[in-house]
Amino acid sequence: MAAEDRLRTYRGKRDFGRTREPSGQAPAAGGDRPRFVVQIHDARRMHFDFRLQVDDVLKSWSVPKGPSGDPGDKRLAVPTEDHPLEYEEFEGTIPKGEYGGGTVIVWDRGTYEPLSHDRRGDPVDFAESLERGHATFRLHGSKLHGEYALTRFRGGRDEEQAWLLVRKGPARSAGHGTPDPRRARSVRTGRTLAQVAADAGQG
Repeated sequence: MAAEDRLRTYRGKRDFGRTREPSGQAPAAGGDRPRFVVQIHDARRMHFDFRLQVDDVLKSWSVPKGPSGDPGDKRLAVPTEDHPLEYEEFEGTIPKGEYGGGTVIVWDRGTYEPLSHDRRGDPVDFAESLERGHATFRLHGSKLHGEYALTRFRGGRDEEQAWLLVRKGPARSAGHGTPDPRRARSVRTGRTLAQVAADAGQG
């Protein structure tokens, strides 16, 4: 499926005359490894958005408590619409009345390595592993590092889905849990949510 089709839902929810979010028209930058980004979104409910580049879009999940570096934490991840690759750079305030109205910062970003294999140990196409409902990958970010897994535990292709995002490895009491989203700083600009909102005249 072409990116134009994959982004139909994304574009249909937004008025690009009002929001500064990318429309997905710009060509994507090349790279050897696929990208990931984690954004903090202070919308109707504060949450983290976890996005993985799969082909020419960012597959996206809303993670209410945010990703954790502690393998003992199981984080609910609810799929949202595919986003354009340029969304990795988006930081700012979405106007009130627009879909997802609120402030967004780029909490972490980097590259990832797909690690999914079949029962014989052969690599599996990452998009296919997500379609099957279980994908493993290693993050190389500024804040998040190491092996993670996304596993679907409810819903199917045409049903409302729920996934778990889990750091792989033995649980440890000294693991790094979720950051305080209001104190967290952007990996892009060093700003907090409050500073981004203030810079946009919303503070």
